[in-house]
Amino acid sequence: MADEQDRRDDQRDPIRARPLGSAPVPLSVLDLATVGSGVSAAEALRTTTELARLTERRGFHRFWVAEHHSMPGIASSSPAVVLAHLAAHTERIRLGSGGVMLPNHAPLVIAEQFGTLEALAPGRVDLGLGRAPGTDGATAAALRRTDRLREGADDFPQQLAELTRFLDDDFPDGHRYARIHAVPGPVQSTVPGGVPSVGRPSIWLLGSSGFSARLAGMLGLPFSFAHHFSAANTIPALDLYRETFRPSAVLDRPYASIGVSAFAAEDEKEAHRQVLTGALSMVRLRTGRPGLVPTPEEAEAYEFSEIERDFVNSWLANVEYGTPDQVREGLDGLIKRTGVDEIKITANAHGRAARLHSYELIADAYDLPTATTDRTRQTDPTEDTARTGAQR
Repeated sequence: MADEQDRRDDQRDPIRARPLGSAPVPLSVLDLATVGSGVSAAEALRTTTELARLTERRGFHRFWVAEHHSMPGIASSSPAVVLAHLAAHTERIRLGSGGVMLPNHAPLVIAEQFGTLEALAPGRVDLGLGRAPGTDGATAAALRRTDRLREGADDFPQQLAELTRFLDDDFPDGHRYARIHAVPGPVQSTVPGGVPSVGRPSIWLLGSSGFSARLAGMLGLPFSFAHHFSAANTIPALDLYRETFRPSAVLDRPYASIGVSAFAAEDEKEAHRQVLTGALSMVRLRTGRPGLVPTPEEAEAYEFSEIERDFVNSWLANVEYGTPDQVREGLDGLIKRTGVDEIKITANAHGRAARLHSYELIADAYDLPTATTDRTRQTDPTEDTARTGAQR
């Protein structure tokens, strides 16, 4: 009962949350809609939906999806589309982007997309923003219709300010966009017959270096660091965020989260088999051979070169994997070292069942809630759609 009251209280605060069970901080999810060898994109997205329902049931606080492009092994290239689907199949868990790569898009488009999401899932939408392209340079050029890629990154603060004004509908008189409105949005409450909206998406800044950390601090916004692929920069970036933080209307004190690769299985050997699939995917990506996430059998049979083996060892050193107790110990140590307010767990592995089971084991390790409701029971999400259609 106490955990359920905590959940209701958390829904009133778009940023801060209380940890549930015995977790030292709130636990959340970062999902990439991983597409494994022998798996279709449709199956991968069904797994993402099932994972959102599972983690909602178990008391995880947020479920974010990340924008990547031209990567066969990732099906989340359109976060707003995926999040709209997840909104239809969840009720409480916060949904967000981890993140939308703002330089790839016009700020008005993002304001409209996430204003729509806020209307679909009022009070539980996060807009996490990054300034990297989420892909290679050629693909970024195709997305942005320009070869001047540095310009997009360098203009990030200006783009962020523009996006924020579209979301708040508060361009000053005389501004070239003063008569342009992001819809759905606040303008709809100002016209005859209009009804005030509940709120707007919460803006987060994401990063893997100091740039976004400093900007988030200066603007008084929550910050999420990509520890899962830039672990060497985690503590310096978090320190910079806290040092530069200025209280704002959003936050009176810093709020930082990190993305963490973590995978639990019944025994350490099986966990290693599973995380090796993600490591091999990264080897291929870093050497210009992006593809589907390999099976554990394929990863075990792969003959790594000495350089590749060094990369894998370095990569896995920043993945918390093993038995549930080992994963909990690793996560607890990381939380203590970094002083973060929240962690977002990502599990980049091949199999649907193994990934879902990993989150269950981690939830069990932290004594997260186990009660189910009719809406969030573990079933194929397409069953609800079919059932609703039949009732109509």
